[in-house]
Amino acid sequence: MVIMALDHTRHYFHLGAFENSPTDLAVTTPVIFFTRFITHFCAPVFVFLAGTSAFLYGSKKTKPALSKFLITRGLWLIFVELAIMSFIWYFNIHYNIFYLQVIWAIGVSMIILAVLIYLPPRILLAVGLLLVCGHNLLDGVTMEGKSITSLIWYLLHQASFIEFQNFVLSIGYPVLPWIGVMALGYCFGGFYSKDFDVATRKKWLLRLGLGAIVLFLILRGTNVYGDLVPWTTQKNTIYTILSFLNVTKYPPSLSFLLVTLGPALLFLYGTETIKNKFTDFFLVFGRVPFFYYILHLLIIHFFALMGLIITGGDWKTMILTGDVFTSGKLGSYGYPLWVVYLIWIGIVLLLYPLSKRYMTYKANNKDKWWLSYL
Repeated sequence: MVIMALDHTRHYFHLGAFENSPTDLAVTTPVIFFTRFITHFCAPVFVFLAGTSAFLYGSKKTKPALSKFLITRGLWLIFVELAIMSFIWYFNIHYNIFYLQVIWAIGVSMIILAVLIYLPPRILLAVGLLLVCGHNLLDGVTMEGKSITSLIWYLLHQASFIEFQNFVLSIGYPVLPWIGVMALGYCFGGFYSKDFDVATRKKWLLRLGLGAIVLFLILRGTNVYGDLVPWTTQKNTIYTILSFLNVTKYPPSLSFLLVTLGPALLFLYGTETIKNKFTDFFLVFGRVPFFYYILHLLIIHFFALMGLIITGGDWKTMILTGDVFTSGKLGSYGYPLWVVYLIWIGIVLLLYPLSKRYMTYKANNKDKWWLSYL
């Protein structure tokens, strides 16, 4: 949750962030690249652990009850992405830009998982592995235009930017691989059942984490399969390493998922028994993730707007419309990376007491069913 805020702070405050990609090796630097790369872990871990949370929630419910919850929560998340996050991302009251991101992907994946949970565990595991490991076989299938067939394919597997007469639809998170990630996360939840042996769980976390990393190194090293864009030798060793790590996120390639979920499993392995004031600080954000997600983006975008006012800039530039993007007004906007890091730390510290207060309220009002949707 905290690392995610770094990427969004960079997006709204870093010089050139609206014009250049931090993973474009022609314009980036190693520091900028790794500032972005470290945040790659966020989305796959969110989706994977959402599946795990569904399993743990379902362990106390009947499957029909779990299925109903997943469907209603999934529909709610899709609504939030379209109605709330579309405004927060752009501050555009005309609602003519819709960006389908991780909240959308989690919502759709939950709805599909509501059906998949009725499959035998081994079949569900096989479905998850097939979608995660096999979806790159579809990379060569591309669509164009605005036909129903094309739109369905965009939503499933091809990241796209579609201009309609009255609005623009940007699909950053095609859902096919994300459904697989959530299904695997659901299967993974069995490791955290109450009666599951801790030592055995740690052995599996270590095996799976190391196995994912080794498989990533093999697939990425051979350039045979696993990512749409192969790595290449660059101007020096550092940039060649960056090319090797510059895996595809939209949609997430097998290599992308291996290099993010593998270390995440090792992190779970290494932190199994660690509990102190440091971990308690971060636990607050993890207990109110949806509340934090909406609030942190709202605050980041608002502060960016206020920064323009304070520095004498045109605050309307931060009302992100199509004209703002095409005019190049944001090309010279932004601050050095060290300023971005300071702003990020300040925003996290600001969000802590708000998140903690809501966490306490949520814990003291478990009888309020609607809090499970916030």
